[in-house]
Amino acid sequence: MTRTAAPLVTTTRGPVRGERRADGSVRFLGIPYAQPPVGDLRFAAPVPPEPWTEPLDATAYGPTAQRRPFAEVTTIPEPSIPGAGVLNLNVFTPDPDPEAGLLPVLVWIHGGGYVAGSAASPWYDGSAFNRDGIVLVSLGYRLGIEGFLHLEGAPDNRGVRDWIAALEWVRDNIARFGGDPAKVTVAGQSAGGGAVQTLLAVPAAHGLFRAALSVSGAVMRPDGPEVARAAARLFTARTGVPATAAALRDLGDDELLDLQDRLGEPGPDREGLSAMLSLAPFADGELIPEPVLDALTDGDAGADVPLMLGFTAHEFNAIPAPGPDGPPVPVLLGTVGLAPDRVEAFTTAYAAAGPDRLFGQALTDATFRAPSLALADARAARERPTWLYEFAWESPVEKMAFHCLDLPYAFDLLDAEGVTAAAGDAPPQALADAMHRAWVSFVRDQDPGESWPRYTAGHRATMVWDTEPRVERDPLRQVREIWLA
Repeated sequence: MTRTAAPLVTTTRGPVRGERRADGSVRFLGIPYAQPPVGDLRFAAPVPPEPWTEPLDATAYGPTAQRRPFAEVTTIPEPSIPGAGVLNLNVFTPDPDPEAGLLPVLVWIHGGGYVAGSAASPWYDGSAFNRDGIVLVSLGYRLGIEGFLHLEGAPDNRGVRDWIAALEWVRDNIARFGGDPAKVTVAGQSAGGGAVQTLLAVPAAHGLFRAALSVSGAVMRPDGPEVARAAARLFTARTGVPATAAALRDLGDDELLDLQDRLGEPGPDREGLSAMLSLAPFADGELIPEPVLDALTDGDAGADVPLMLGFTAHEFNAIPAPGPDGPPVPVLLGTVGLAPDRVEAFTTAYAAAGPDRLFGQALTDATFRAPSLALADARAARERPTWLYEFAWESPVEKMAFHCLDLPYAFDLLDAEGVTAAAGDAPPQALADAMHRAWVSFVRDQDPGESWPRYTAGHRATMVWDTEPRVERDPLRQVREIWLA
């Protein structure tokens, strides 16, 4: 890397010019890792960029696949940036002395339910990781219909192919930015955490990373080809538009999003389809050979990859239950997968939450806590290196440890835009110090440190991130007994 006021790096496709920050670190924003997915490439597998010769200005975030925010009110500031070249990534590097050796790399995949989200969020800035000797890469990928709807005339799981293409770019280029391609950890939150689990189950991603970190990972269940085909049929039935690449290729962004909204609406014709993840990675029998959780819990997928995973205590608890005219509690809880004979145990276990929070807690357990716990238990039974956590610190704003609240602590960005609104005026810096330190240790050493032992079948040691972080033995026993027994 050229040590100038405007640092220059030559990638395999061409030179990029970044910017040096006040702390001495360097960032390169909006670097294309594939050609813009437009025209004939809109629903194609990602194609490497055309080479260029003049330095590319990499001082501003590139276009995002998100055209509309996930909701009117979101926790994470996630800007939508117009433009066609959405398959781009950002590199944050300490700009180390080339003689000092290459540094470990954290590759970050944003969340957003596979239909939204943005790598340009200030919550994903790599400054604190750079300070601690880690290169951070954040990436954008195709979302919603463009990334995940099963279409005739197009390869399946286009968004997954984007993740792989970005990881291949990291393999081929990151050493030029001071990163070690042999020391890559892939990480993500929510849909991004599901992406991490998916990549563990994808043979084509094998060898592109050495460790994995799944934060509140969300994986579609069931996720076989029959579910994907059912979603495609529902799309056509609701919109009158064939689920084919030819029929959708020339539609404008707003037209496509309007169709996508209709696919996501509730209704009795959704039987057998997830209420939340109609558009998500699925086992297509080729790129993803078998359902992700089956591959990770029953097979050998990811067996040699150290995995840190966990969730917040109250991910979706703020989601209200239907009003008084809605279904009775047992039926309502059954809609998220709770067996009728477990309803009493569930309502007793969470009696302190109050009736208004029961549905949200059931959604939290069914979507995040129980699946992650099942994965941790399965890996522990086979002695695969695994670390489990629960983020339990409750924001004074919402009186909960809700979805996304853990991110500014892990990234050590408590002064970032939007954190005060989520975490209050005095979020505990000591918690951020401890959590960020564990992440740095995991990326650097494939182990979060001596104070956090592995999750094993005999002990089930779980890190509880709270004002006073602590390791507890099997604190999620009730979740296992209610949802997994």
